[in-house]
Amino acid sequence: MAERQRHREIPSENRASEHLANERTFLAWVRTTIALISLGFVLARIGPWLSESGTHAPHLITKAWPVGMGLVIFGALLTMLAAWRYDAVNREIEAGRVKTDRALVWSVTIAIMLLSGVLILYMLMAPEK
Repeated sequence: MAERQRHREIPSENRASEHLANERTFLAWVRTTIALISLGFVLARIGPWLSESGTHAPHLITKAWPVGMGLVIFGALLTMLAAWRYDAVNREIEAGRVKTDRALVWSVTIAIMLLSGVLILYMLMAPEK
């Protein structure tokens, strides 16, 4: 049975396109994290705005702030992860050998699924008013 290769060789003439693909991937991560951080900021700041406008929505205020802060923190952590991954792949391209990081893909997937599950439980268990 053939053993699975851990690295993929990159010919030197293809390194420029590999670098550009790595940069596009990083920018996709950044767009996603900007969206998460922006949504989190809006949710965290909606509570004081509703209080000042005279709207009686204390339940909405208490729900929005922790969810908003969680999204901002999660977005910031994903930004650091994206920069780390970009740098790691960049070094691999320069060395002429690139391998996929399945552990990272599964780690991010599991983190998002856990965060989603916690948010779903939080919304289901919070009393409606």
